[in-house]
Amino acid sequence: MKFDLHTHHDRCGHAQGKIRDYIEAAIAGGLSVIGISDHSPYFGSPDDQAQPLIAMAKSEFPRYVEEVLQLKREYEGQIDVLLGVESDFFPEHAEIYRQEYKKYPFDYIIGSVHLSGGVSIFNRNRWKKLNDAQKVEQKEEYYRLIQESARAGMFHILGHIDAMKGFYPEFSDIRTPKVNDTLKVIGECGVAIEINTSGKTKDVGGWYPSDEILERALFYGVEATFGSDAHIPSRVGDEWQEVSAKLKEIGFKHWVYYKNQEKQIVPL
Repeated sequence: MKFDLHTHHDRCGHAQGKIRDYIEAAIAGGLSVIGISDHSPYFGSPDDQAQPLIAMAKSEFPRYVEEVLQLKREYEGQIDVLLGVESDFFPEHAEIYRQEYKKYPFDYIIGSVHLSGGVSIFNRNRWKKLNDAQKVEQKEEYYRLIQESARAGMFHILGHIDAMKGFYPEFSDIRTPKVNDTLKVIGECGVAIEINTSGKTKDVGGWYPSDEILERALFYGVEATFGSDAHIPSRVGDEWQEVSAKLKEIGFKHWVYYKNQEKQIVPL
């Protein structure tokens, strides 16, 4: 059974196509389940739309939810459309986000760290002029935030947990025990991680996370799910078969998705 829990659309300002386009692409690709999970608004900002090219306006969020729910009803019997959101994680605003999400019937929420130390994780310049010790500090702060997001009790899935390598492939070579520590925390908290195939759209190529991290995730009992992180409809379900084969090779027996906030087991 094929599924994809991580998709975007034009509301976020940097993706193409309407929600319906992603659902139709999922049907054409033979998926049984398609999760719609656009970027959360910046709920902690006083502005309605703090970053128009990154996330929808706060005032648009109820319309987003209603559109997904309407399409869920419309496509019933053809494909299972799930209501999700990719939520930023800002510890200082976590309670604001939590209260917003309680208003709606989400099937699942993806928690993603996009800013670390106040700087985008995808900013190439953050690594310039850093010595080795400072690079370790940067990596450890990123994983400290991921640990905190796992403990927040707000997320079913953690998004792209080594995406800091996106435009800095050397990130994976920075050694620190913080990565293992983080996987242990994620396992203890019962939160899943996604295999996100959008790394191919960045300098690093490949997927998030690395095979090495997936092997350690299995060791710590961390569940895995699939997300293309599609920003164009043609990427829905991208490399699903390859990811499935890799998980089997590593030793996973199943992966998961979430419906009505309950874990669904899918054998590999």
